[in-house]
Amino acid sequence: MRHYELLFVVKPTLTEEEVKAKFDFIKGVMEKNGCEIATVQDMGVRKLAYEIEKFERGHYFVLYYKASPAAIEEILRNLRLTEEIIRFLNVKYISKKEIANWEKLAKNNAEKVESAKVAAEEKAAEAAKVEEAPKVEEVPTPEVKETPAPQSAE
Repeated sequence: MRHYELLFVVKPTLTEEEVKAKFDFIKGVMEKNGCEIATVQDMGVRKLAYEIEKFERGHYFVLYYKASPAAIEEILRNLRLTEEIIRFLNVKYISKKEIANWEKLAKNNAEKVESAKVAAEEKAAEAAKVEEAPKVEEVPTPEVKETPAPQSAE
């Protein structure tokens, strides 16, 4: 199996559910063709270097994976046919130096993803604690009505 990196850009007009569905579709195609996905990086919506199909922004994904050369054709075919993907780039790592760099990139990305998950879990736990804390009821302050001062007749 060879080492690859796939970057693809999804149209920014899609909802979060549609973006996740397109990502899951591509990931499913890869797994169906025997790819071993090492790590996935969701880079979010970013500005494109130049306008593509009248879009100035796009949702970026980067996948580091291992696959046989026969699987690559099917993956690229599906990327070309998916209208919501406006650009993609597949990079093959060949030399030992490149493969070592691929492993380093995949490892660093996996660590970033894991630390982001831990931070999100801590934040969710902290938010749950805040919700569980007893709420202090505010006592309404009585309204003070100003009475007009008596006017003297001059």
